[in-house]
Amino acid sequence: MIARFLRHPLGVAGLVLVGIPLLAALVSLVWTPYDPTAFAPADRWLAPSPAHLLGTDAGGRDLFSVLLVGAQSTMLATLIATLIAVVIGLPLAMAAALAPRRLGLLLERGIDIAIAFPTLVLAIILVTSYGASLWVSSLAIGLGGAVVIARTMLPELRGAMASPYVTLATAGGVGVIGILWRHVLPNTAPTLFIRATQLLSVAALAEAGLSYLGFGTPPPTPSWGRTLADLQSQVLVRPEVLIAPSLAITTLVIGFALLGDALRDALEPDQARRPPRSQPVSAISASTEKVPA
Repeated sequence: MIARFLRHPLGVAGLVLVGIPLLAALVSLVWTPYDPTAFAPADRWLAPSPAHLLGTDAGGRDLFSVLLVGAQSTMLATLIATLIAVVIGLPLAMAAALAPRRLGLLLERGIDIAIAFPTLVLAIILVTSYGASLWVSSLAIGLGGAVVIARTMLPELRGAMASPYVTLATAGGVGVIGILWRHVLPNTAPTLFIRATQLLSVAALAEAGLSYLGFGTPPPTPSWGRTLADLQSQVLVRPEVLIAPSLAITTLVIGFALLGDALRDALEPDQARRPPRSQPVSAISASTEKVPA
């Protein structure tokens, strides 16, 4: 599987695109050219130069240093949100799959309704209650992704539970926990890995959007979304200052998306070779397809 993934051009491109922001986040832990939180009014809006590779902002902060440290916030929030989504979404799907029929259908309808609930509204509720922070935005994104994980995994778990090898294991006296651990989860893990990797792309974009709106990492800690919001006032005077943060966000989002597509093709090559199915028109169904086309 690893060899097939590494031979996939999308996989290599995704690794490179994700590796650049990840390297920036790691480097910023030990070194930045300037203090990204230190304001220097005398150096405000300096043009790019050897001293300031990307120039400075309205407060005189070095934009290259700001983006380096901002990579920490974006990468950390993205990973935390995806972890929350998996930790909550998978048990929720398991509960719906193992519950009695009526309760399982009730949980499934609840998951469908929750998918339609906007993450932004959830973020506003959490920020109002607990204040803006990286953890609050990560929780909002993670809860929004949890129902997508649950909706994706539910039919997979039900299909695995109805398979012949589970029937034989049940007849052999294996308990529910043993069946889940030995048979069901290993056979549904590829779908979980694919969806989680694809969710990283959505989480990265959502984190940037929430930070842009002021619901993410609070000042003075840099974040890519808030940096973009701070610089937008100069879009007509110095539009070049928006290129670097926009490109950073785009690079990370596309990188995770390419990794998800390559992982899908590596783990499910037969599925990748099938002709695309017609997509449902409903927003809920479209967002919960097992493997997006």
